[in-house]
Amino acid sequence: MERCWREIEGKQAHDPIFVDMMKSSSRCLYVPGPVIVGAGPSGLATAACLKEKGVPSVILERSNCVASLWQLKTYDRLRLHLPKQFCELPLMGFPGGFPTYPSKQQFVDYLEAYAGKFGIRPRFNETVLQAEYDRTVGFWRVRSVGVKGEGMEYVCRWLVVATGENAEAMLPEVEAMGEFGGDVRHTSSYKSGREFGGKRVLVVGCGNSGMEVCLDLCCHNAKPSLVVRDTVHVLPQEMLGTSTFGLSMWLLKWLPLRLVDRFLLIVSRLMLGDTARFGLVRPKLGPLELKNLSGKTPVLDVGTLAKIKSGDIKVRPSIKSLKRHAVEFIDGKTEKFDAIILATGYKSNVPSWLKEQEMFSEKDGYPRRPFPNGWKGECGLYAVGFTKRGLLGTSMDAVKIAHDIQRCWADETKHRLPFTPLMHQSSSQ
Repeated sequence: MERCWREIEGKQAHDPIFVDMMKSSSRCLYVPGPVIVGAGPSGLATAACLKEKGVPSVILERSNCVASLWQLKTYDRLRLHLPKQFCELPLMGFPGGFPTYPSKQQFVDYLEAYAGKFGIRPRFNETVLQAEYDRTVGFWRVRSVGVKGEGMEYVCRWLVVATGENAEAMLPEVEAMGEFGGDVRHTSSYKSGREFGGKRVLVVGCGNSGMEVCLDLCCHNAKPSLVVRDTVHVLPQEMLGTSTFGLSMWLLKWLPLRLVDRFLLIVSRLMLGDTARFGLVRPKLGPLELKNLSGKTPVLDVGTLAKIKSGDIKVRPSIKSLKRHAVEFIDGKTEKFDAIILATGYKSNVPSWLKEQEMFSEKDGYPRRPFPNGWKGECGLYAVGFTKRGLLGTSMDAVKIAHDIQRCWADETKHRLPFTPLMHQSSSQ
């Protein structure tokens, strides 16, 4: 494979169009394999699967570490919401001593060990500014910038978009946001309720993060309230002695989706009671059907509902406007708060840097084709981590992408001849 690397690294070495393109940038590098944008679980999984098939790759990562979302933008008490067997990346399982629901640090340790095992060394602190397919030469041109402003251009046959569903914090538009005067932050900047002890905190968003942040605030003697702006399915994390997710996957092998949904709702009602009594109205569609249609994940309760029932966490309707250290809700009531935590989720940033119109939607930055067909585009473009099915979906796509690229790689290397390696970076470096 070393010989193949050398042969492919010199692709088009004597093609005048290609040589001119390489000289057009002060720092330009030809990558014989794919360029992967993003060193989160999606990027690592794809690189590992490619490495296992003998295909080299380059990962570009804007942060200074792997899994930057997990390391830098998640709260301390976070654990995997699904059992570890559903969160493993391809080719390497979790250590045997890990609990069913690994902690944030355990998951980060797993990802760093994963990168080490497969010799994955991302190029950190490189932010991709633009990626565009050059039809003249049949390659992708990926421009990045470093922390000191130094520019770089990568030229490659394949481009893998692995920036995922959680690239940028999503901030809601709230009237008079600047007038509040207190601490307003997204959950990406929240670490622990320790700094909010004794304070009145409004958490906006009732997904898994919002519910768990409220619980964390309670544990640190804060006084949290939860804004519930929409209907939501709350399910127990475990039922009948096993994980709710695992049980659902097993039942789906034998029963239609709507029957499984009905079963989940019946058991949830028996275990949790009528959540609508506490301001958590369920959607008309069942949890699994809703997940398939919209990607909206049900909340897996880890103790928050008990705090809502006891009154330790107050449920509030949507916000109408903000005042000085106070919030007016749509029901006309106004309450004072010391801080606001925005558990309003994340969004894709793909449209801001990927210049193509076919595979990704400019509206939401997701592949236009739904799962399981959204992983492959045209001209060597791929997507991983956009399935709305968590790490399980990531692993599925990573395996398919590596298989597809390896097939193309094998076909192309059949026609290569040995040559003297070419230095592709300009002499000005």
